[in-house]
Amino acid sequence: MSSLDLEQTIASSLEATFELLNKTFAGIESLAGLNLQAFKSMLAEHQEIATRVLSAKDPQEVFALQAGQAHPTVEKAQSYWRHVYEILSGTQTDFTEILIAQFKRYQNDFQVFVDNLAKNAPAGSEAVLSAWKSAVETAKATFETTQKATTQVVKSAESNVSAALNAPARSTRRVVEQAEADETK
Repeated sequence: MSSLDLEQTIASSLEATFELLNKTFAGIESLAGLNLQAFKSMLAEHQEIATRVLSAKDPQEVFALQAGQAHPTVEKAQSYWRHVYEILSGTQTDFTEILIAQFKRYQNDFQVFVDNLAKNAPAGSEAVLSAWKSAVETAKATFETTQKATTQVVKSAESNVSAALNAPARSTRRVVEQAEADETK
């Protein structure tokens, strides 16, 4: 490996590091923006609810107002967490793409190194070079297998998160419908 190749490898590593840092800060910025938006919305809603409670004529009206807030509150919480998940998932996808590209660069650099070594290798070193080439191919196959397994795990996790986010809405909807049915009796 020449000094030019080493400099290119170092430059590539630094570029990937700064790209990861930029993606990290973009994710943090998105989460901060989401939290600020949620806080503003919550503050406005609480002001409206306080106004309505103060203008209520009797306690039953206050309880009805409180009961009417259950379902929208759960939906808002789910929406918030869905947005958090989307931000985190997008950041994770960006990280994965950067890391895969960097790994492929390293893999390619190592393959070039082994090929250059093979061209300049002394006689009798074929077994060592064959072992190195085999190691490169094994690493490549292992990486591809790991990448496929990781993709399946991520898809499964996304499905589980989606189900987990939707479950409270269904149960809250049933409770609210039951309470409304009981109220009309």
